[in-house]
Amino acid sequence: MDNPSMQDTSTSVRRRLVSAMSYVVPPVLALLLAGIVWETWVRVSDVPIYMVPPPSEVLKQLFWEFDFFINEGSVTLFEALVGFSIGAGVALTGAALMAHSRFLERSLLPLAILVKVTPVVAVAPLFVIWFGFGPIPKILITALITFFPVLVNGVTGFRSVDRGSLDFLRSLNASRREIFLILRVPSALPYLFSAFRVSIPLSVIGAVVGEWFSADRGLGSVIIVAHSNLDMVTLFDAIFVLAFMGVGLTALVSVAERKALFWHESSVVV
Repeated sequence: MDNPSMQDTSTSVRRRLVSAMSYVVPPVLALLLAGIVWETWVRVSDVPIYMVPPPSEVLKQLFWEFDFFINEGSVTLFEALVGFSIGAGVALTGAALMAHSRFLERSLLPLAILVKVTPVVAVAPLFVIWFGFGPIPKILITALITFFPVLVNGVTGFRSVDRGSLDFLRSLNASRREIFLILRVPSALPYLFSAFRVSIPLSVIGAVVGEWFSADRGLGSVIIVAHSNLDMVTLFDAIFVLAFMGVGLTALVSVAERKALFWHESSVVV
């Protein structure tokens, strides 16, 4: 006779596979359909390759020069992740302070809005002048572009606590630190993960923008050189790698969110 525990495990694995396929198959089919339409249009219309290359040529070069794009992509990925970590860390610190003080919120939030509305492309040359041509300007630009969404959602999340739970902890003479760790942080997690899903693709954009101004490495530099040489195949390869990088990072954040917020109603699939 079959072991009931083995049957349960097998059933659970099948359910996970079916669930995973339900997420993977539709976008893969959509991409295949888009690729077929793109290839057909380019071939039938006889579009020059220096304007719009066929996807078959793009994929062929990506395959043969895979190591090159991986090496350049790793540079961009490093800058994006470090910049995101710095931007999110500073934003969370500011959000925690502002959530406890209306005075700090009124003082610091206008400065944060000023940073948000300042175009990154206007600031990037200044960072190059101040910090040189190394990775620091790219990291700072990435931190700058990912800072604001985490700050705003962090302030909202840290303040979105259950009033009854807050009064209960206060009745136990819990300190501000204890209330923050026990109540405010768990309450803020849904808001923070929403901000992370927005900010993590922005970190890739920030790294690329920084590389446009001050780099001889990274996918941003690849795009600039390819554009100057009218090498549209290489340019599209770099764009594809950046797109998959953004999708992969967003998927990782979503997985972490489901693991961390298994108790929250947002994780329930209706």
